[in-house]
Amino acid sequence: MIAPKGPSLDGRRFAIYGSHMSDLTKTTLYLPEADYARLKAMARREGRATAELVREAVAEYASRRGARRLPRSLGAGRSGRGDVAEKADLLLKGLGRR
Repeated sequence: MIAPKGPSLDGRRFAIYGSHMSDLTKTTLYLPEADYARLKAMARREGRATAELVREAVAEYASRRGARRLPRSLGAGRSGRGDVAEKADLLLKGLGRR
């Protein structure tokens, strides 16, 4: 019988995969061979998993390119009217006159 691999507690083996990854979604990523080879080499040099490097790179990219927060004042002056653009001249007539 082959002994299972993994952490041991009280002499018994158990798997911990999944319990610490509950907030992650699994996906498949296809990379050119040269990029994957560089990724594996980086992971080996840094003593990290390739998946960890990919997650870090995606998080960094998404934070730089992600949606910008809109100013809270945006939409504060909504009139509730749907015809403002068509009636702009009429609605603004006399505005600014004393």
